[in-house]
Amino acid sequence: MKYYLLLFSIFLTIGSISAQELNCTVQINSDQIQGTNKSVFNTLQKSISDFMNNRKWTELSFGNTERIECTLNIIIKKVDSDVFTSEIQVQSRRPIFNSAYNSTLFNFRDQQFTFNYKEFDQLEINQNAITSNLTAVLAYYAYIIIGYDMDSYSRLGGTAYFQSAESIVNSAQGADMTGWKAFESTRNRYALVNNLLDEAFKRYRNYFYEYHRLGLDEMSNNATNARARIAEGLPFLREANRSRPSAVVISSFLEAKNDELVNVFSKGSTQEKSEAIEILTDINPTQSDRYSQILKTY
Repeated sequence: MKYYLLLFSIFLTIGSISAQELNCTVQINSDQIQGTNKSVFNTLQKSISDFMNNRKWTELSFGNTERIECTLNIIIKKVDSDVFTSEIQVQSRRPIFNSAYNSTLFNFRDQQFTFNYKEFDQLEINQNAITSNLTAVLAYYAYIIIGYDMDSYSRLGGTAYFQSAESIVNSAQGADMTGWKAFESTRNRYALVNNLLDEAFKRYRNYFYEYHRLGLDEMSNNATNARARIAEGLPFLREANRSRPSAVVISSFLEAKNDELVNVFSKGSTQEKSEAIEILTDINPTQSDRYSQILKTY
């Protein structure tokens, strides 16, 4: 089990084989750009991949098979000299014990991603000040990805990494860059990490752990009990959503989990199905048709 292996490596400081934390696939989509030297996008893709995968983001020891699987899909919308206007879709996932299934932990679309880049620029990050919006955004999502992964293996285990992401947000407040400030949007980088570290969402984060560690990871042992643990926490999602309507941390959870939740509860009892549909529809009424698929018999 990854969590116990990590604890073993931390406290006993053994294990001669150590890999970086992320196994990140980077995709650059430049279909919207015409008449530009396409080689710059290939170079950018490789530079970002190297930056995400070759850097040690934590003090933890990871084996090669334990690296966190994640994807960055960057859609370039405009290039003006060396200024790139784009959006980025970030996704991470982790394996479920005793299965071939990988569960999506984080799925987030960031539409405010503008950065400067010249071909063959070296991507570096300054821990004390933001000098590049490109590397600041990449580092922010590296810590968010690691935080989500750790939260899924231990209660509030991702706090230190969310705090690292928050430090980047704080450093960006005085910079002339979008996506970092509270007044710009309720679904930006500031809002996401603010939710994750807000006491109001602590019960949600505890549920995030229970959902994965006591729910999905236990499906192979006792699917009925595992599903019941997942069902027990659904009211926490509704409670958090009612206290902070349309909170990005809750909407991003559902964006990652909607299909999975339908699959889990479609195999449940009649009562579990009806309660799941009622709560999920209350939280996210726009997806009521999707949640109604829980009633189907498999």
